Amino acid sequence: MPVTLVSRPARTPRPLTGRMVLLYLVAFFSVVFAANIIMARIAVSSFSGVETDSAYKAGLAFKNDVAAAQAQDARHWSVEAAVQRGAEATRIAISARDAENRAIAGLVPEIRLAHPTDRRHDLVLQAVEVAPGRFQCDAPVHRGQWDLVIGLRRGDETVFRSRSRIAL
Repeated sequence: MPVTLVSRPARTPRPLTGRMVLLYLVAFFSVVFAANIIMARIAVSSFSGVETDSAYKAGLAFKNDVAAAQAQDARHWSVEAAVQRGAEATRIAISARDAENRAIAGLVPEIRLAHPTDRRHDLVLQAVEVAPGRFQCDAPVHRGQWDLVIGLRRGDETVFRSRSRIAL
């Protein structure tokens, strides 16, 4: 039995018109703009990028910060922090001694664990004075890098400040 092949007529390709090129360009750039808007929204909502609320006010306070740092250095205090990671919480112990290696009494601690990249994760810790010049606090902190910010006040004046990067 002989086989007969039936061939279809070849389709002519659709001509590329100016309207089609315009439609392709609009569709392409619409996809690019939509992707950019989505990515920008995700980036802004996950990290604000703001390190300080007002750079102008921070600049004005710089002179006071320099004077406070010089006064802190002149005191020759020794402030040490020990961090111990436990099963459920992290214990932070702080010891403050003066130039003669005596415990410094009458200080009010301000301890904060600052997240290096996002201020929304910062933790303000409540420390108790366990002995003159010795403070302790426990905090449920997840693993990672943190900035341990220690402030010691006497009255309304902050007499000691430090910031140290720690890894938990």
